[in-house]
Amino acid sequence: MEKIFQRPTSLKQVPFRYCPGCGHSLIHRLIAECIDNFGIREKVVGIAPIGCAVFAYDYFNFDVLEVAHGRPPAAATGLKRAMPDRIVFSYQGDGDLAAIGTAEIIHAANRGENISVFFINNATYGMTGGQMAPTTLLGQKTTTTPSGRKIKTSGYPLHVSELLATIEGASYIARTSLDSYKNLINTKKAIEKSFKYQVEGKGFSLVEILSPCPVDWRLSPKDSITWIQKEMIPVYPLGTFKDTFKETG
Repeated sequence: MEKIFQRPTSLKQVPFRYCPGCGHSLIHRLIAECIDNFGIREKVVGIAPIGCAVFAYDYFNFDVLEVAHGRPPAAATGLKRAMPDRIVFSYQGDGDLAAIGTAEIIHAANRGENISVFFINNATYGMTGGQMAPTTLLGQKTTTTPSGRKIKTSGYPLHVSELLATIEGASYIARTSLDSYKNLINTKKAIEKSFKYQVEGKGFSLVEILSPCPVDWRLSPKDSITWIQKEMIPVYPLGTFKDTFKETG
């Protein structure tokens, strides 16, 4: 019998330690599959965040760096400029990219750095117990907004993709989701395009991925998927917000 479905070479033969229903393991696999498909594993360097994916180097079967909170785009910039033959990506969550790391991500995009960024949006701070994130929805209850996020005290949810799409240096900005098989495929296609553009030297790209956090949302894995569909996607619509090199015709 031919074995068709198997673990990507770009993932180590170890079990994930993420919470049940967490999206990180799915995203790790999609990234690994894309790297295998391109045949670039020996050239790839990933940069892990401070957050739930802090131990990404335990799972990816290629070089992975760990840097200070919010600084992956800065580290990726230095690495890519020093070793331009490497394929460099940062893997970041809400707090790492959209809070403490806003300066780094905005200016990396503005400079048009030839790197790929994968931004995992689960609308909460997962690792530290479910506090409000910049992406937390209005009315969403967290440990720091027990009565729900309010505009008067906490402002609005930050739309990272829409913001970065206005920056001239950014080449490709897209938002996808893990809520269905169709959107899983679209997520993989977006990751592939991000890597493709970097290989071709086309500059900065970011793929934002709406991902479930059942534990901190206080929902079952199944209900977390429904919550993405009913609550997150209306606020964070899916699609491509910028594609400078999109083929037409």
